[in-house]
Amino acid sequence: MQTNSKVILGFTGLMASGKGTVAAYYQQKYGATTYRFSTILRDLLDRIHLEHNRDNLIKMSEAIRATFGEDIMAKTIAGDAAADSNNIIVVEGIRRMADIVYLSKLPNFVLVEIFADPHTRYSRIIQRRENPDDANKTFEQFMEDHKRSTEMSIPEVISHAAENLDNNGSMEDLQKNLDSLLSKYQN
Repeated sequence: MQTNSKVILGFTGLMASGKGTVAAYYQQKYGATTYRFSTILRDLLDRIHLEHNRDNLIKMSEAIRATFGEDIMAKTIAGDAAADSNNIIVVEGIRRMADIVYLSKLPNFVLVEIFADPHTRYSRIIQRRENPDDANKTFEQFMEDHKRSTEMSIPEVISHAAENLDNNGSMEDLQKNLDSLLSKYQN
């Protein structure tokens, strides 16, 4: 699909709200380039041969930010998105105010919250098994994970979203809403 201008859609939301699903949809249907904050962390964990579990991801995030600044990952992704020649860019996993400082300076950046109720999100996290420690997680443990350092700032980020997408319905409903969202900002 050809567009007249670059659109950068940044997705925020609580764990398992559907951010990865959204990124995959835009990538598959529209050829969007996707950037994910956790990719940086996973790459580093791979390099030092550590498992991709939630604890290791959080520790890596905290170490990088403590050493190089709270905004180091945001600067990196904003720079990558700005330099990318694709007309449709998706940034997934925005969770800190420092993340949106740099991204919001990019032309045509739109912060979008994707939300779903806790039981729906819990069911998704168990089914997707993205991290090895998710498969056997109880609902109580899942809710406790929301109190981790990487999750605590998400509600504040959400309060700055220009758009809000409900992901409690069917995949078809979500895709229709995603098509409408993109169409709104491409014109």
